[in-house]
Amino acid sequence: MDTDALNSDTDDELLAIFDRQLRENALPDGPGATVERTGDVVRQVGPGHVWNGILWSDLTAANADAEIAAQARHFASLGNECEWKLYAHDCPADLGRRLLAAGFEAEPAETVMVARVADLPLDVEPADGITLRPVTDAAGVDLMAYVHERAFANDGARFRARLLAQFAEAPDTFTAVVAMAGDVPVSAARMDFHPGTEFASLWGGGTLPEWRGKGIYRALIAYRTRIAAERGYRYLQVDASDQSRPILRRLGFTPLTVTTPYIRQP
Repeated sequence: MDTDALNSDTDDELLAIFDRQLRENALPDGPGATVERTGDVVRQVGPGHVWNGILWSDLTAANADAEIAAQARHFASLGNECEWKLYAHDCPADLGRRLLAAGFEAEPAETVMVARVADLPLDVEPADGITLRPVTDAAGVDLMAYVHERAFANDGARFRARLLAQFAEAPDTFTAVVAMAGDVPVSAARMDFHPGTEFASLWGGGTLPEWRGKGIYRALIAYRTRIAAERGYRYLQVDASDQSRPILRRLGFTPLTVTTPYIRQP
């Protein structure tokens, strides 16, 4: 783990704040979502486009297997895919192995990175020929879905449904932007706001392969940082892939922990 401190917080202190504000006391992340607290687990459930899974747990070697089985049964009864979002510091230490034994499948790990908004550059401009367009309607969501499908090579239908629901029912909970090369969308990203916390979180940040390496991602970070600063958020948080982690480090983000999605089909 990186030893750089953020402001006066040590890494351990900041990790505790992150766990408490964004995991243990999490609020629903969008329309249709419900956060439930059952025993030593915090989970989110919902229909359709809603992310379903485990946000936080406080388990022991004695109760972990039974709790994992109970959660698997619960989500299966709803007919929903379940993601157990495991963090490297979660207990027990072999929780990942136990999830695999219970029928979950591990996806690539990501690095949780955090930066103080006040420490990030705000004046990064997009490359020549690129304009940043705020996403404010269904047409903008379509542009984002196009980028999402090409940048991440997966179906953008669920992504599109979620954003449309947020625009319709909770437009103040996020902001989104698309980078345009003329009339062609080449990159897109969003930022979720977490009321009552010190954090805003960065998501997406996908760029078409042929447009990578031109500073567009950095410009999208700066664009969202300016908005976070205007809204008074102290920290930005991102689950970083291997591709984005070096860029974020250069901008001033600090690695905090590692998170691995464990997925179980109903």
